[in-house]
Amino acid sequence: MRIVIAGGHGQIALRLERLLAARGDEVAGIIRKAEQEGDLREAGAEPIVLDLESASAGEVAERLRGADAAVFAAGAGPGSGAARKETVDKGAAVLFADAAVQAGVRRFLVVSSMGADPAHQGDDVFDAYLRAKGAADAYVTGLEALDWTILRPGMLTNERGTGLVRLEAHTGRGSVPRADVAAVLAELVESPATAGLTLELISGSAPVSVAVKSVAGN
Repeated sequence: MRIVIAGGHGQIALRLERLLAARGDEVAGIIRKAEQEGDLREAGAEPIVLDLESASAGEVAERLRGADAAVFAAGAGPGSGAARKETVDKGAAVLFADAAVQAGVRRFLVVSSMGADPAHQGDDVFDAYLRAKGAADAYVTGLEALDWTILRPGMLTNERGTGLVRLEAHTGRGSVPRADVAAVLAELVESPATAGLTLELISGSAPVSVAVKSVAGN
């Protein structure tokens, strides 16, 4: 498969790129800064320098043509204000989805967040983040041209991955290592039976492959 990842220099994305490249997939990561290219190549991914805050859907679509799947893993990141939650966590996700439709890429995964809700209340930056993520998810799930899966991890940690997770429509609160999020994404991207599902993810007792097969119904 050829898989293009938005936010290719993110912590989850770099882990995902390594997993996909190791199993023989062709991986490309969209990044904002040319100085990040080396990290992507080290992970086995082709770097694509493109700013999703200023690019057009047509420009992004050109980079997506020929891909078998697209993964939105971009984010404004910690330390950013509410305005960039709108332009990146919402705006870039909408742009990437529109570009995938233009490019004819049906398989589309979104790394969202537990608690994402366009109607979430509150004035803090994290509240703005959850609203932006929720609005992006709502937009993507309304696109019939995409075979989308929304993944909503709990609190992210940098602990060593265990390969044991709980993946369900509703898991309840919990944490999960970024390595295990990447492992779940790697399984989901080649599990088309999970299209149309919004899934929460925390650490649990099921091996990743078993958890994904369970939600896929096989």
